[in-house]
Amino acid sequence: MNTRRRFLKLSLAALATGVAVTRAHAQANQPAALPSLSAALPLVVVPSRPSSTPTPSPTPSPTPSPTVTPVLGDTPILGPATGTVDQAVAWLATRADASYTDFDLRSIVEAYQQAGNAVGMDWFTAVAQMAHETGNLTSFWSLRPQRNPAGIGVTGVWQYEQPVDTNGWAYNTQRLRWERGISFPTWATDAIPAHLGRLLAYVLTDAQANQAQLDLITRALSYRGISNTNRGVAQTWIGLNGRWAVPGTTYGQTILALAQRIRQG
Repeated sequence: MNTRRRFLKLSLAALATGVAVTRAHAQANQPAALPSLSAALPLVVVPSRPSSTPTPSPTPSPTPSPTVTPVLGDTPILGPATGTVDQAVAWLATRADASYTDFDLRSIVEAYQQAGNAVGMDWFTAVAQMAHETGNLTSFWSLRPQRNPAGIGVTGVWQYEQPVDTNGWAYNTQRLRWERGISFPTWATDAIPAHLGRLLAYVLTDAQANQAQLDLITRALSYRGISNTNRGVAQTWIGLNGRWAVPGTTYGQTILALAQRIRQG
């Protein structure tokens, strides 16, 4: 019995010793631990992959283009006014010769309105023609005592010496010479009817005119006539090209553009 117990103790001791020896041997032969990769390798930053749809760059604001005056369409001389008295007076008030007061300017424009409405024509564009012809009422021929609204009878004939007969002549104090042209005693009853009636003569023949139009044409042509070949040939403002002014290839377009500026102020 004692012998058996002794044998078991010895066997257990030997087994424990073997396990210890085996463990020690395994630890002795185990390779050294590798250093941590995170400590041994440098940090590499991998850029993120762009998305399949790139973010669009902001579109720059377009640079404003310069203002371009639109091409104007032609308009008839006969028809309703294309602007107002106040628009025409406001335009002339800051541009006309100082000898014309605001009261004078309104009286002139209202006379155009009254005479134009009586014969059914666009008097407002006729005022624009007057402004073009007279440099906005600053030219010698538009000042008192000439009161010529559209170069009527101003043919370009001039001389330095005083004519023997000064009828139909005026001494131009701006150019210091005598010039041929028509002077009108008044705006309302002479100059404006002469201007509007002359326009009507280019638009209508006598046979085409009604009585009011015919009366105005007759009055206008009593100051200065026009050739029969120019009667009834220009129903629109651009139709005056090469007729009212020579060569005047863009005469009507110039008047229409000025009328638009007057409306815009």
